[in-house]
Amino acid sequence: MTISIGSDHAGYALKQRLIQYMKEKGIQVIDRGTDSEAPADYPDHVHPVAEDVENGEANFGVVLCGSGNGAAMTANKHQPIRAALCWTEEIARLARKHNNANVLALPARFIQPEEALRIFDVFITTSFDGGRHLRRILKIPLVPLEE
Repeated sequence: MTISIGSDHAGYALKQRLIQYMKEKGIQVIDRGTDSEAPADYPDHVHPVAEDVENGEANFGVVLCGSGNGAAMTANKHQPIRAALCWTEEIARLARKHNNANVLALPARFIQPEEALRIFDVFITTSFDGGRHLRRILKIPLVPLEE
């Protein structure tokens, strides 16, 4: 499995912890920055993550900023991306089961690192339910996707 990850300065410390955790689990990581806690604009690091998922270089993406909102909004500008802002394990589970989310957005200033790791685990191990949910997600893009 390959995960692409990117954050702004507010998400930097949590991003580093997630990268360490992923590597411990044998997950290949593409780190799209930022590389310090110096002020950074989240779109500069989120767009490359979305592109990695979009072009198949990564199975999933993880994006972080202070609230997670800006990172999620940026990733969702890419048509095949379904970024979900998750702050609990149950929201992550539903994002995968019902929405087939492919990018996890985390609010770095509002969750503890250990909770983020649990949310990440749920996100990457939960399967999409399909069925009635597929019909709904096919209607999300402005140009409908084929089944």
